Amino acid sequence: MQPPAVRLKACCNIVKGQAASGKGHEEKGRCIDFRLYLITDRKLFSDDDMMFRGIEQALRGGIDAVQLREKEMETRGLLAMAYRLRELTGKYKARLFINDRVDIAMAVEADGVHLGCSSIPAEAARKVAGERMLIGRSTHSVEEALAAEKAGADFITFGPVFETPSKKQYGEPLGPDMLKKAAGRIALPVFAIGGIKQKTIRDVMAAGAYGIALISGILASDDIQSTTENYVRTIS
Repeated sequence: MQPPAVRLKACCNIVKGQAASGKGHEEKGRCIDFRLYLITDRKLFSDDDMMFRGIEQALRGGIDAVQLREKEMETRGLLAMAYRLRELTGKYKARLFINDRVDIAMAVEADGVHLGCSSIPAEAARKVAGERMLIGRSTHSVEEALAAEKAGADFITFGPVFETPSKKQYGEPLGPDMLKKAAGRIALPVFAIGGIKQKTIRDVMAAGAYGIALISGILASDDIQSTTENYVRTIS
């Protein structure tokens, strides 16, 4: 499946098998070779095993990048979960990102780290992780998007574009017009996040999004694999 040729500024000819193992970045350069970015939320499941089964269904459906985002977990538990998810994403040749924790990302040989508003700056994460690791950054305004690019992030999430319970703390939805302004002012790949449905994918892509980031849109589905497959078809 070839992704549409939309602003492939960070892309390269990396082999997905290399990406999944954290190898190949030095040789080919940093590369954003995914369009659907799944973010975990263990609160959506009755237990962690159920969450991992749900993630595997999404991987079977075509997800090729997963962010482990479990902010409330203590370090040892999060590390164990990261190792488990590294094994699972490796099985499906998908990229793995760890939210905030550069140390855990390096320990499990993740493909990257994703930084929030209160995380260490991207330039500091780069000093620790080096050039091999991809750095994502959450942004909620055009100004934050510009700052993330200046600080050396490889890609950003931008939102919430639409209303969604998981992003209410970041204020009112920004809408496609604000997404268009952000995407038009930076060279980084922009992943739209927040209430993205299949019927709105084309709107956010037309606004300049490189891809979309999803939590409940996939993980809260009654049929995760089928829902993922539908997202993959729509964004292709």
